[in-house]
Amino acid sequence: MNLEKVVFGFFVLLAATLNFGFFIGDIDRAELHNPFELFAAVVVNLIATVLKFGDRTQIGAIHLATSLVASLQLVGAALLYGYAEYVSSAGMTEGWTASVVSLSGGALMANIVSVVLLVIETVSFHRG
Repeated sequence: MNLEKVVFGFFVLLAATLNFGFFIGDIDRAELHNPFELFAAVVVNLIATVLKFGDRTQIGAIHLATSLVASLQLVGAALLYGYAEYVSSAGMTEGWTASVVSLSGGALMANIVSVVLLVIETVSFHRG
């Protein structure tokens, strides 16, 4: 068993599940989307991105691209959340919540692509 692959797979799957946990629920109801879950999704996605930098294969490049997309969208969602909550006089309105959750949904799509790539890579692996 390759410990590096286990850690990599762990963070890819954890990133996707944390993002899914934040994303699920009515798009405009802020009480259904925990900010700590968003923060955890951002941190784990950034860790997964760093883990993908060493791979020099074509599938590794696609893994990195999906991770960068997910991280960019989650950081954007976190910045919007922070602005709405701490800067905007209106607070976390339905519109702000919908924007944050939409960005998280885009990141979730990138996470799903990354998980599919991980499964494809695992299934096509041949012991030599």
